[in-house]
Amino acid sequence: MPVINRIADFHEEMKTWRRDLHRHPETAFEEVRTSGFVAEKLAGWGIEVHRGLAGTGVVGVLQGQKDGGRSIGLRADMDALHIHELNEFEHKSVNEGKMHACGHDGHTTMLLGAAKYLSETRNFDGKIAFIFQPAEENEGGGRVMVEDGLFEKFPVEAVYGLHNMPGMAAGKAAMRTGPAMASFDIFEITVTGVGAHAAMPHLGVDPIVTASQVVTALQTIASRSNEPIDPVVVSVTQFHAGDTWNVIPQSAVLRGTVRCFQETTRTRVEKEIQRIAEGICGAQGASMEMRYERRYPALVNTPLETDIAAEVAGKVLDASNIDSSPDPVMGSEDFAYMLQEKPGCYIWLGNGTEGGPGGCAVHNPLYDFNDDISVIGASYWATLAETILPISR
Repeated sequence: MPVINRIADFHEEMKTWRRDLHRHPETAFEEVRTSGFVAEKLAGWGIEVHRGLAGTGVVGVLQGQKDGGRSIGLRADMDALHIHELNEFEHKSVNEGKMHACGHDGHTTMLLGAAKYLSETRNFDGKIAFIFQPAEENEGGGRVMVEDGLFEKFPVEAVYGLHNMPGMAAGKAAMRTGPAMASFDIFEITVTGVGAHAAMPHLGVDPIVTASQVVTALQTIASRSNEPIDPVVVSVTQFHAGDTWNVIPQSAVLRGTVRCFQETTRTRVEKEIQRIAEGICGAQGASMEMRYERRYPALVNTPLETDIAAEVAGKVLDASNIDSSPDPVMGSEDFAYMLQEKPGCYIWLGNGTEGGPGGCAVHNPLYDFNDDISVIGASYWATLAETILPISR
């Protein structure tokens, strides 16, 4: 079974939606125009619309031909990033400093396409909850929707998500059972020394030298403190110290991120960062304070739902184009919060390879979602719903 012909019929309409969303990006919890766009489309197709979860979240509920008592959730994220877009095409961002650099405009469009088709055919039994989530980037909108009662208000037996994947050819898809994406934590270490004249370092305690040693030593967590077959990444991404050439500052601030798959590893790495920083600072005569924040848990797909997702993707794209055992990735995704509450599966959909449409990496100022895959994603969503909630004869 290839893409659904009816969805292909309104591909140009979907492209128009997507490019409108791309031109008007909104960041975490500010998706007012975007959520209004989504709600208006759903309501126009006769879908029951609910607004307000996580502030700007939208949930559309569609009843099939019969109420078989079953329900599934299909989720798309809506938010953009704080990036200055460098593209020069007609649909580039008109909101300075904000950009759809991760394809959430495409994710929203694909789920809207499926909603439009399913509202026309209702070729399923039970209910579908179309979940349009705000604030996936950094701010945990998925967690907020769950805390606001998403699954109490819209009970589902399973929930499904997807993300476009630059570097994977359009027309291919991948998914894996178990941990698929890493947890996401952040840390901030403030190293306090004694400020001094740069020409007289012996009169102070240099926080830059001390913090530099901390940066280097933190790399031994992955290389020497962690079991090699248990992936972990500790990256220092910010180093802030000093204001002028001839002054040793009083303090330095390090910030970074930790990624891993196991909760036990997560706990141990936090303690290791604290131990290493305290030890080095103490040896140099400096002091330190650390703030450690757990953001997103690891994303874990459940076996049955992953098998279903692979089967359905194979129907749309042909089984030869489905990779059901890709390597997990160290990136993170707050859909993990929904998968902590319900079984489900999160898949990657090829967006295009380097040098072609959709090949530019996400979070890049030159990224653009590949409109050619909109029909594929919408067909996957629709086929998934019809497969899981078949009409009883």
